[in-house]
Amino acid sequence: MPSVRGTSGRSRRLKNDINVVPYIDVMLVLLVIFMVTAPMITPGLIELPTVGQASEVQSKPVEVQLDKDGITSIRVRDAGADFQQINSENLVAEVQSLITADTPVVISADGRVPYETVMKVMDELRSAGVSRLGLLVDQKSAPNAQQ
Repeated sequence: MPSVRGTSGRSRRLKNDINVVPYIDVMLVLLVIFMVTAPMITPGLIELPTVGQASEVQSKPVEVQLDKDGITSIRVRDAGADFQQINSENLVAEVQSLITADTPVVISADGRVPYETVMKVMDELRSAGVSRLGLLVDQKSAPNAQQ
Protein backbone atom coordinates (compact mmCIF):
# COMPACT_ATOMS: atom_id res chain seq x y z
CA MET A 1 0.00 0.00 0.00
CA PRO A 2 1.35 3.39 -0.94
CA SER A 3 1.98 5.85 1.84
CA VAL A 4 0.05 9.04 2.19
CA ARG A 5 3.06 10.98 3.34
CA GLY A 6 3.44 13.06 0.31
CA THR A 7 4.74 12.95 -3.17
CA SER A 8 8.40 12.84 -2.32
CA GLY A 9 8.13 9.84 -0.12
CA ARG A 10 9.80 11.54 2.87
CA SER A 11 7.97 12.53 6.02
CA ARG A 12 8.59 16.03 7.38
CA ARG A 13 8.82 16.35 11.13
CA LEU A 14 8.17 19.62 12.88
CA LYS A 15 11.11 21.12 14.76
CA ASN A 16 10.21 22.40 18.18
CA ASP A 17 13.63 23.91 18.91
CA ILE A 18 14.50 27.61 18.93
CA ASN A 19 17.59 28.73 17.13
CA VAL A 20 19.41 30.83 19.75
CA VAL A 21 22.49 31.69 17.70
CA PRO A 22 21.09 35.03 16.47
CA TYR A 23 20.18 36.01 20.04
CA ILE A 24 23.71 35.23 21.22
CA ASP A 25 25.10 37.39 18.41
CA VAL A 26 22.90 40.31 19.41
CA MET A 27 23.87 39.89 23.06
CA LEU A 28 27.58 39.93 22.23
CA VAL A 29 27.21 43.06 20.11
CA LEU A 30 25.38 44.81 22.97
CA LEU A 31 28.07 43.68 25.42
CA VAL A 32 30.80 45.19 23.24
CA ILE A 33 28.85 48.45 22.91
CA PHE A 34 28.43 48.74 26.69
CA MET A 35 32.08 47.88 27.31
CA VAL A 36 33.22 50.61 24.93
CA THR A 37 30.84 53.31 26.14
CA ALA A 38 31.06 52.68 29.91
CA PRO A 39 34.49 54.30 30.40
CA MET A 40 33.31 57.38 28.51
CA ILE A 41 30.53 58.11 30.99
CA THR A 42 31.75 60.44 33.72
CA PRO A 43 30.00 60.09 37.07
CA GLY A 44 28.61 63.21 38.71
CA LEU A 45 31.11 64.75 41.09
CA ILE A 46 30.05 66.75 44.11
CA GLU A 47 32.19 68.42 46.71
CA LEU A 48 30.92 67.83 50.20
CA PRO A 49 32.00 70.37 52.79
CA THR A 50 34.32 69.15 55.50
CA VAL A 51 34.24 70.33 59.06
CA GLY A 52 37.28 72.55 58.48
CA GLN A 53 35.50 74.41 55.65
CA ALA A 54 32.33 75.26 57.57
CA SER A 55 31.25 78.84 57.00
CA GLU A 56 31.09 81.37 59.77
CA VAL A 57 27.65 82.12 61.16
CA GLN A 58 26.77 85.81 60.75
CA SER A 59 24.40 86.10 63.72
CA LYS A 60 24.93 84.81 67.24
CA PRO A 61 23.30 81.38 67.47
CA VAL A 62 21.46 79.92 70.41
CA GLU A 63 23.33 76.88 71.68
CA VAL A 64 21.55 73.94 73.29
CA GLN A 65 23.96 71.75 75.23
CA LEU A 66 23.23 68.13 76.09
CA ASP A 67 25.47 66.74 78.82
CA LYS A 68 26.39 63.07 79.23
CA ASP A 69 24.48 63.06 82.54
CA GLY A 70 21.24 64.18 80.85
CA ILE A 71 21.53 67.85 81.86
CA THR A 72 20.18 70.29 79.27
CA SER A 73 21.58 73.82 79.17
CA ILE A 74 21.05 76.80 76.89
CA ARG A 75 22.87 80.03 76.07
CA VAL A 76 23.21 82.68 73.41
CA ARG A 77 26.64 82.03 71.91
CA ASP A 78 28.30 85.30 72.80
CA ALA A 79 31.55 86.28 74.48
CA GLY A 80 31.22 85.73 78.23
CA ALA A 81 27.77 84.15 78.05
CA ASP A 82 27.19 81.31 80.48
CA PHE A 83 24.98 78.26 80.10
CA GLN A 84 21.70 78.27 82.00
CA GLN A 85 20.51 74.86 83.07
CA ILE A 86 16.90 74.28 82.03
CA ASN A 87 14.34 71.55 82.29
CA SER A 88 14.08 69.50 79.09
CA GLU A 89 10.28 70.01 79.04
CA ASN A 90 10.82 73.80 78.85
CA LEU A 91 13.46 73.58 76.11
CA VAL A 92 11.23 74.56 73.20
CA ALA A 93 9.71 77.53 75.06
CA GLU A 94 13.13 78.80 76.13
CA VAL A 95 14.57 78.51 72.62
CA GLN A 96 11.58 80.26 71.05
CA SER A 97 11.92 83.13 73.54
CA LEU A 98 15.56 83.68 72.48
CA ILE A 99 15.36 83.39 68.70
CA THR A 100 14.06 85.39 65.78
CA ALA A 101 13.35 84.12 62.26
CA ASP A 102 17.03 84.46 61.26
CA THR A 103 18.63 83.16 64.45
CA PRO A 104 20.30 79.76 64.06
CA VAL A 105 20.10 77.14 66.78
CA VAL A 106 22.97 74.70 67.28
CA ILE A 107 22.96 71.57 69.39
CA SER A 108 26.19 70.67 71.13
CA ALA A 109 25.96 67.19 72.54
CA ASP A 110 28.58 65.23 74.39
CA GLY A 111 29.93 62.32 72.36
CA ARG A 112 28.56 59.86 74.91
CA VAL A 113 24.98 61.16 74.69
CA PRO A 114 22.78 58.55 72.97
CA TYR A 115 21.98 59.35 69.35
CA GLU A 116 18.29 58.91 70.06
CA THR A 117 18.37 61.72 72.64
CA VAL A 118 19.98 64.16 70.20
CA MET A 119 17.50 63.26 67.47
CA LYS A 120 14.59 63.70 69.90
CA VAL A 121 15.76 67.24 70.74
CA MET A 122 16.20 68.03 67.03
CA ASP A 123 12.72 66.71 66.27
CA GLU A 124 11.14 68.77 69.08
CA LEU A 125 12.81 71.96 67.83
CA ARG A 126 11.92 71.31 64.18
CA SER A 127 8.28 70.60 65.02
CA ALA A 128 8.20 73.86 67.02
CA GLY A 129 9.14 75.81 63.87
CA VAL A 130 12.91 76.22 64.27
CA SER A 131 14.11 76.17 60.67
CA ARG A 132 17.80 77.00 61.08
CA LEU A 133 19.03 74.06 63.14
CA GLY A 134 22.43 72.40 63.15
CA LEU A 135 24.92 70.37 65.14
CA LEU A 136 28.02 71.89 66.72
CA VAL A 137 31.30 70.07 66.12
CA ASP A 138 34.83 70.54 67.38
CA GLN A 139 36.77 71.95 64.42
CA LYS A 140 40.17 71.97 66.11
CA SER A 141 40.66 68.35 67.10
CA ALA A 142 41.82 65.62 64.73
CA PRO A 143 39.13 63.17 63.60
CA ASN A 144 40.85 60.20 65.29
CA ALA A 145 41.86 61.96 68.51
CA GLN A 146 40.82 60.17 71.69
CA GLN A 147 39.76 62.22 74.71
